[in-house]
Amino acid sequence: MTYSLYYAENSAAMGVRVVLEELNQSYTLIPTSIDRDIPRAPEVLALNPNGWIPVLIDNGKSIYECGAIVTWLCDRHPDAGLAPGVDDPARGHFLQWLFFFSSSLQNAYQMSYYSDRFCDTPENEASVKRRSITRLRELWQVVDDAIADNDWMLGDEFSAADIYLFMLTTWLSPAHDHPRVEEFANVHRIANAVSKRPSVQLVYGTGPA
Repeated sequence: MTYSLYYAENSAAMGVRVVLEELNQSYTLIPTSIDRDIPRAPEVLALNPNGWIPVLIDNGKSIYECGAIVTWLCDRHPDAGLAPGVDDPARGHFLQWLFFFSSSLQNAYQMSYYSDRFCDTPENEASVKRRSITRLRELWQVVDDAIADNDWMLGDEFSAADIYLFMLTTWLSPAHDHPRVEEFANVHRIANAVSKRPSVQLVYGTGPA
């Protein structure tokens, strides 16, 4: 089995690639531009009308939305233990955090990086960007409080939720006046632990300090 992944550096596709590495699955990368000044390729739009990546291809079938791809891959390869099974009491929290990351947190980042999509006029973009900063701080604090003294997002067991957390911490940008990951001690601790995994070293390099 070989998957194909529409891929670009600094995109959510990097998190999916880490998951594929953790699952020890064969895959090919399809380089994809995410440059805002370049129209999305018709091939990408045909697979995801929103123009976003990642898009995963398996046996000619496509799936998009990072959280959905991660869940689907973990369920398809359960022996890797990257997600609790459907009968595991921890399953609810696993899905909770994947949905939280893919909706609430990613939306807050979009307010920074794509602020024009959240307002009618250019004059309002600065306000959207300011709100994105406070929103990111609020949401990461929610995550930090929930982690408490757990080793990982779900407690004692590493999961794909920790990979997702790490991916999102790499999007924090001083250039956008985002909070620093070090402001959230528990988030930083988990992100640092994830950064040491061979899969992350391969995809990201050294990761956060």
